[in-house]
Amino acid sequence: MSAVRSYEPLDLVRDARGLKDYLAAVEERLDELFAGGMGAVDLAAQQALRSGGKRLRPMLSFLSSPPGQVPPVAAGVAVELVHLASLMHDDLLDGATVRRGAPTTWNEFGPQVALASGDRVFALAFRELAREDELHALATLAETALALARGEALQRELRFDPDTSVESQLKLCSLKTGSLFSAACRLGAGEENSPLGDYGLALGIAFQIVDDVLDCVGEASETGKAPGTDLREGIPTLPLLFAAERDEVVRSALAGGSCEGVLERVTDCGALERAQTIAHEYADKACSCLTGDVRSRELAALAQAVVERRR
Repeated sequence: MSAVRSYEPLDLVRDARGLKDYLAAVEERLDELFAGGMGAVDLAAQQALRSGGKRLRPMLSFLSSPPGQVPPVAAGVAVELVHLASLMHDDLLDGATVRRGAPTTWNEFGPQVALASGDRVFALAFRELAREDELHALATLAETALALARGEALQRELRFDPDTSVESQLKLCSLKTGSLFSAACRLGAGEENSPLGDYGLALGIAFQIVDDVLDCVGEASETGKAPGTDLREGIPTLPLLFAAERDEVVRSALAGGSCEGVLERVTDCGALERAQTIAHEYADKACSCLTGDVRSRELAALAQAVVERRR
């Protein structure tokens, strides 16, 4: 008797019919966009594209597309480009030197090239959707770009403030991560007001909370960045805020003091578990938005995979 395959949640998603071909088409188009570039600006973008990444946002566009219709490759390309551009800009603003285990764009090519390359990638995302001649899609992407900018501004405002409210932190998650997840779903569905937009928003918040937990406990070899980056940058993530409520040493570090030995204290006080619980609540909220008329089984599995991931 042959062994029965044990399916992980992400296996179910990856085996979705047509997904591999769709992601291959997205990848081919991304390569085409920078194939003719000879300057440092295009070279920087090419290298950032090839540094890895889960292609989770294009995956959301595919899973949100109506069954029986050709899934929109332009949507997957556009959301991945916006994601890439936002990472390039964020790394520059934050002074991050490593991303996915490799030097960040600004660290390798310099701040001016990184800024110009990020701007070019943003512009290419809008041009990609403009080729489809769908104003609602362009409006969705423009709205998302504004949300990302608001998120970066809010993060600057909240830095080194251990009194940041949970509500403000969740707002930050919704702007910086949830907004693009939501856009990926709405663009894939082809409807500006698709209920899958709410699924994407909640899923993005869950994803970001797990990211913040992993920043406290993850291995650099798995997460692609040095642990404790948020703490050193003074970004008041949920696990750090919960720990600061209980531990004055953590509170002092989050306010800009010494970070020596602080991650261990965050781990030992139950803050990670509290944050993880909230991530699960948002994953459940995302699943409650599924109506059964799209790939609900795969989308529910993706929500489970997001909160169970280790990198």
